[in-house]
Amino acid sequence: MSKATTICDGVYAVGGPDLSRPEDAYVYLVDAKSCLVLIDAGVGYGNDKIERNIRAHGLEPAQVWYVIATHCHIDHIGGLHLWRDRYASKIIAHELDRAGIEGENDSLTAASMYGVNYRPVKVDTILSGEQNQLRLGETDFNLLHTPGHTPGSISVYIDTSEGRVLFGQDIHGPFSPSWGSDIREWRRSMRKLLDLEADFLCEGHAGIYRGEKIREYIEGYLNRYPE
Repeated sequence: MSKATTICDGVYAVGGPDLSRPEDAYVYLVDAKSCLVLIDAGVGYGNDKIERNIRAHGLEPAQVWYVIATHCHIDHIGGLHLWRDRYASKIIAHELDRAGIEGENDSLTAASMYGVNYRPVKVDTILSGEQNQLRLGETDFNLLHTPGHTPGSISVYIDTSEGRVLFGQDIHGPFSPSWGSDIREWRRSMRKLLDLEADFLCEGHAGIYRGEKIREYIEGYLNRYPE
């Protein structure tokens, strides 16, 4: 992808290494009708480009009322403070990655790998347990706890007129004890994602997969990382 991309009706890729900054994980946008919802926020350096990409779809960044942080790594959360400061966007994340996002444990963010000084933010909606559902705007967001990459990793899916869209960030890893990775937990999480039978997979670094390519992608990594 080299420009802001429509994935399906109301779902867009607006940030990422080829859309905003090389350091960014992919940032996805959902038009929930009465508001916009971002999935992750990148490192932060490319935020102005992300905003331009949102406007390129005829939408306004000020309508981003919520940002869902899929986990606490800097390439996903470094830009959270910009959305909070500029637009009062509310941050949603799992309780097991809260300490990284709120600045209680900087090592969990892996910020040193990117040479970034992370600016912590408060999590407004703290998720717990295996599954949560939130009605944001006119859309139901299903938030699954999918630990393995980090303890509080979540995956998000929505059902649209064109099929089920899964935001499964960092399926590929990497894994490190320094931020609490667990291969066995990750394998269980990947099986949860396969069971969803999604029509679209929006991955954090690999981009977009459709149809049978989704299963091939996930199973490829399950084969790469055996228990």
